[in-house]
Amino acid sequence: MASRSHYLNCAGFEIHVTAWGDPGKPTVVFWHGLARTGRDFDEAASALSDDYYCLCPDLIGRGLSQWSPEGGDYHLERYGEIAVALAGEAGGRTLRWVGTSLGGLIGIHAAAGPLRGRISHLVVNDVGPSVPEAALDRIVGYVGNPPAFDRVSELAAYLHTVYAPFGDNSEAFWRRMVETSCRRLPDGRVTVHYDPAIVSQLSARPQDHDLWDRWAAVDVPVLLLRGAGSDVLLAEVAAEMTARNPRCRLVEVDGYGHAPTLTREREIETIRDFLASP
Repeated sequence: MASRSHYLNCAGFEIHVTAWGDPGKPTVVFWHGLARTGRDFDEAASALSDDYYCLCPDLIGRGLSQWSPEGGDYHLERYGEIAVALAGEAGGRTLRWVGTSLGGLIGIHAAAGPLRGRISHLVVNDVGPSVPEAALDRIVGYVGNPPAFDRVSELAAYLHTVYAPFGDNSEAFWRRMVETSCRRLPDGRVTVHYDPAIVSQLSARPQDHDLWDRWAAVDVPVLLLRGAGSDVLLAEVAAEMTARNPRCRLVEVDGYGHAPTLTREREIETIRDFLASP
């Protein structure tokens, strides 16, 4: 099924959303990672759009969405406000949430707080209520200092390197990633799509990646996906998450580090089965 582009006013920001499926069907929100866009979910949203209305936003400072004017809006509280506004697209209905990395943290925050009672199913993809310092340092290292290139092909090689933990994906996936992760600078060179200030959340807002209290308040079924080689969601953290929340089911996905891209049939069918569960 073909997608459609929308631009919505959410908490004072223009947010770009890629939508799939019939708005009359149950809603699934797909929320991307720190430096990614909603287009990362094309395969999953397309596959699930027969049964669901799938909304894939670009968070502020990413993709085609508005940037924060002063850079001070890149934090979990503001993202929660945007999520509440986006949930208005589902009317008063409950919705399902699939979040990768930062999108998973926003899902935990929302399900335990501003969207408590609205989110019925939560998929958390390769992130936990605490993130190791080494992983944060690795992410800060590449997100906060994006390079610029003369050619798109050079940007493509860079993205292949930075996102090597995404595992083995189709050529179409990588081409789309490059073409939706690219913007030209005034001097004609190309760089990544996002505002480099988004990385400030990782150093200035440590409370945004210490969410054990929020995790304890999540009272809906949770599917926790973990890339087998992930350095962001450590095996012991995943085990603690399931121990603290009996409604959480852990599925480890071979062939990925941080994070599973949710493009393969096996991951999509796992999510489909979970979203349809009571």
